[in-house]
Amino acid sequence: MKKISRTEEDWQRELTPEQFRVTRKKMTEPPFSGEYDNCKEPGMYRCICCNAPLFASETKFPSGTGWPSFYGPVSAESLRTVTDESHSMRRTEVICRRCDAHLGHLFPDGPQPTGLRYCINSAALRLEKGSDRKKD
Repeated sequence: MKKISRTEEDWQRELTPEQFRVTRKKMTEPPFSGEYDNCKEPGMYRCICCNAPLFASETKFPSGTGWPSFYGPVSAESLRTVTDESHSMRRTEVICRRCDAHLGHLFPDGPQPTGLRYCINSAALRLEKGSDRKKD
């Protein structure tokens, strides 16, 4: 996967203010406010910044947390994780490997088969409807 790098000014021009705030400034959208929280349409969830395929809709589940939740990515190579100690908590941050966009956080309380919950901001995603196959 080829790495994408842009200046902060480039990202501000390419993204909406909310997308920029979430993906480049590592903020979180309010719970139950994102367009994909209750979305049930089939497709591929891609990174809003670089279009990398991240999550297939078949791995999405209703977590009740207010953010889209998935039990696994389309590929281990599509994401990376780092320890996030902000807000007086210790969490695992989920980042797009291609462009370093902040996507959300990973928790060990998801359903089987992985037992993981990738809690992802809608503002970090774009749903390619009808496509659940990785095309990159």
